[in-house]
Amino acid sequence: MSDQEKEYTVKIIDTSEITHDVRSFMVEKPAGYEFSAGQATEVGLPLESMEGEREPFTFTSLASDENLEFIIKRYPEGAGFTEAIHRCRKGDEIIIGEPWGAIKYKGPGTFIAGGAGITPFIAILRQLLVDGREKEARLIFSNKTSGDIILEEELKESVFAGRPEDLILTLTDEKSSDYLASKIDKGFLDDNIEDFDQHFYVCGPPDFVEDILADLKELGADPEGLVFEE
Repeated sequence: MSDQEKEYTVKIIDTSEITHDVRSFMVEKPAGYEFSAGQATEVGLPLESMEGEREPFTFTSLASDENLEFIIKRYPEGAGFTEAIHRCRKGDEIIIGEPWGAIKYKGPGTFIAGGAGITPFIAILRQLLVDGREKEARLIFSNKTSGDIILEEELKESVFAGRPEDLILTLTDEKSSDYLASKIDKGFLDDNIEDFDQHFYVCGPPDFVEDILADLKELGADPEGLVFEE
């Protein structure tokens, strides 16, 4: 078995609710297991009904942490995998593969996320905070409702503490005086970004990513400065 195919069975150390349909899973880290912030791995469950089934999830822990963390959204329409993993609890086991992924920190810039697309950015933002470089990041984060925002309190009180202008939270299905009510489109980007000569990190549903990348290019962003999972 090659390194890319190698798999590890690890125990869940703890799990907790993040939002109404998102949970955090803290799991054992295999000895010598290394990854970089923004990377993901294939996750499986040791269930006969899901033998051979694997789904990609991003590490939200830091590479230096003792354990691994995944923050996973439940999709009822998603053939049951995320429903099944949300039923897992402390002491249960999951299967993980080797790390992979193209999203990594390449320099100061704006992070643009849609829903659970924030997960590849969590470890990057946490690492920037640890390194004292959090001011290198700005975040535009779109969700349907305020109840869908993943780690809102952490974002406000750690990475973007004292910098509310660098954390833009926008809702598409709810109006509130605490958030912007808007879809992230070309007009929104033009209104909220002054400098397009920077890195842009984009993650979210496929259509969201495709549209944002096209809009950024039309607004003058350098295609070489766009970081996303290809």
